[in-house]
Amino acid sequence: MLKDWNKLTQDLSGLMGQVHKGIPDVGQGFSQMAKGATQDGALSPKHKELMAVAISIAVRCDGCIGFHVKAAHKHGATREELMEVIGMAMYMGGGPSFVYGAQALEAYDQFAEA
Repeated sequence: MLKDWNKLTQDLSGLMGQVHKGIPDVGQGFSQMAKGATQDGALSPKHKELMAVAISIAVRCDGCIGFHVKAAHKHGATREELMEVIGMAMYMGGGPSFVYGAQALEAYDQFAEA
């Protein structure tokens, strides 16, 4: 196991909570934006989270991978769907996306075991 994705997301949640308390207006604004962006619409929350996983891989954000893979799994994304998302991210982002795609797969497997 390369990373403990459950611990990573728990630890980041705590740290981000501290930031939210320190700048509550900004934290509230971010939370509202997240709520609006992920709500059910023309695209389901599952598909939106899978899009966020692809972006997380492409921008190489460990925390983003953790949070969005966890949410995609929660919304019913399958391992096969995640594999296709990783493939698209690799296509768009090259070698670095291959590395982060492998980490997203590890995260999915850990969240699926929990």
